[in-house]
Amino acid sequence: MEKSNKKTIRKFNTRMQARLLLVFCVITLCLMGLIGRLIYITQTDGERYAKQVLSRQSYVSAIIPYRRGEILDRNGAILARSELQYKLILDPKRILSDDDYYEPTVKALMEKFNIEKDTIDSILQNRPNSQYVIMQKNLTYDVVNDFKLHMKDDKNIQGVWFEGEYVRYYPYETLASDIIGFTSADNTGYWGIEEYYNEELNGTNGREYGYYDSTLNIDRIVKQPEHGNSIISTIDANIQRIVQKHIKEFNEEIGSKNIGVIVMNPNNGEIIAMASNQEYDLNNPRDLTVLYSQDEIDRMTEEEKLEALYRLWKNDIISESYEPGSTFKPFTIAAGLEEALISDSSTFICDGGEHIGGHKIRCSNRVGHGELTLAQSLMRSCNDALMHIAELQGRDIFYKYQTSFGFGEKTGIDLPGETTGILISLNNLNKTELATSSFGQSFTVSMLQLASAYSSAVNGGYLYKPHVVKQIINDKGATVKTIDKTLIRQTISEQTSKLIQEYLYQTVEAGTAKWAQVEGYAIGGKTGTAQKIPRSEKKYIVSFIGSVPAINPEVVFLVVIDEAENVVRQDDSSIATKFASKVLKEILPALGIYPEGPIDYLLPGLEDYENQDSIDELDFNVLDDEDEVQTETEDGEVQADEDEEEDQAETE
Repeated sequence: MEKSNKKTIRKFNTRMQARLLLVFCVITLCLMGLIGRLIYITQTDGERYAKQVLSRQSYVSAIIPYRRGEILDRNGAILARSELQYKLILDPKRILSDDDYYEPTVKALMEKFNIEKDTIDSILQNRPNSQYVIMQKNLTYDVVNDFKLHMKDDKNIQGVWFEGEYVRYYPYETLASDIIGFTSADNTGYWGIEEYYNEELNGTNGREYGYYDSTLNIDRIVKQPEHGNSIISTIDANIQRIVQKHIKEFNEEIGSKNIGVIVMNPNNGEIIAMASNQEYDLNNPRDLTVLYSQDEIDRMTEEEKLEALYRLWKNDIISESYEPGSTFKPFTIAAGLEEALISDSSTFICDGGEHIGGHKIRCSNRVGHGELTLAQSLMRSCNDALMHIAELQGRDIFYKYQTSFGFGEKTGIDLPGETTGILISLNNLNKTELATSSFGQSFTVSMLQLASAYSSAVNGGYLYKPHVVKQIINDKGATVKTIDKTLIRQTISEQTSKLIQEYLYQTVEAGTAKWAQVEGYAIGGKTGTAQKIPRSEKKYIVSFIGSVPAINPEVVFLVVIDEAENVVRQDDSSIATKFASKVLKEILPALGIYPEGPIDYLLPGLEDYENQDSIDELDFNVLDDEDEVQTETEDGEVQADEDEEEDQAETE
């Protein structure tokens, strides 16, 4: 027996050890693989599985809203921001889960939020299983934080929590309303920067998931929101305020159908200020009482209200077009210089008008200016001389430069609602149309197009894309994108641009734009008067576009006044130049541009020019830039050219 037992004992030999080790390694590898898989699922798809698990339990969720980015001016002043406010949420199920919760919770709600006990009892009675009842909105952080501290002191205050939401707020109300735009309750931008940069400004909501365990304690999973980017605009809030102040004062004193003003940097396309008559409170953009009485609003249909709101919100600077009149003359002259068809020494004879295409197209001075140099042709705003220059160019060259300066196409500004204006097509640019186009009639432009093109004419010949945003930053302040100047094309040479700068300076110093002068400053610029269609109504748009300093300018200023009221003559361009002088006097120092005095070497022989006969003086102050197209009848009487009016009506 002893011998038999000894034979049944086996040793744990090397082979068995190897097998055991193999099994252990396989099990270990499987566990490691399982752990790795769990980690992978948790990181990549954990939220979905968490939702599935939570969905099988008593489950609540809440959106954590993102913060829409701010809009700032170029100096950091906040033009638009989103303020965090809170909703008071009641959880009846939690309150009723324990008798100890009811009394302290109701008492706290009554004391801190002035909620009636009957209101709370009604909700608890009618919705005992609900976990989400909105009690109050628009609560501030201080109020919410005070209640949370109170909850910490009394653990029996249960079933009350707060849900944050961001509300858009515009600190300066009506300031730059045309540029900024506004948002709806769902953070959708309308008009202005709010609409154009809507995707940049918006972020992504976060989410908070939770479930109640058997003891009704809540376990939460939080996914943080991604806040929107902020916009640093090119707008100077101080300059914008000054411009809007002067528009309001003008309308209170004189009145107008509309005024448009642009202040921009000609060397990079940045818009510094932009405003028109129709400003509105961005915090209450649907308030029509700024335009109509309450009785008028009550009588409107919904469609009429919508149309009225559209007119209120629309940015006239970029969305409306008009005939530029004599403010277009620098471009005709620049094209002639660039093509060497005329030169600084060229002279012209003005006898009061030209017979073209069977019409007598008159100059603003009916008896004629006589012999004029090229500079004087612009200073005196001589239609006759401009028609000669356009005739030398022919329609191909004229149209080439018209489009090269950006007329007839969108500038590409980063704002919605831009118009193109309307040019006479090359094939239809016949002799009469060419003649009237030379001094700014028979085609339309937007105010922004004109300011952009003028900037090119005086900055060395470079056409830059205008823009109202210079930088985009994230919620941590890091730069996401910098918007630098964008060169579209070179329109004219620097040599030609220098001559245009000089001519425009002389025009302000001793020509038709004398009322735009600001003491101590060298200013260049050109007036314009456009007779609106139908011509028979004798309604006018007067304008002035200028640049400071006159040589190598740092700022371009445009004012367009549509149908000035309570004036002796609506076609008096000094209405626009006097307005420009007032505004420039205030904004130039604010822009860091200081007096430098007159440029004497650019004023040769102008003393004699300023002392010409009374007809020339009358032309400066009264007849300047009428730009009418007229014909002579067989008996010699002068009448408005009906055919030309029809042509222009078609271009509108």
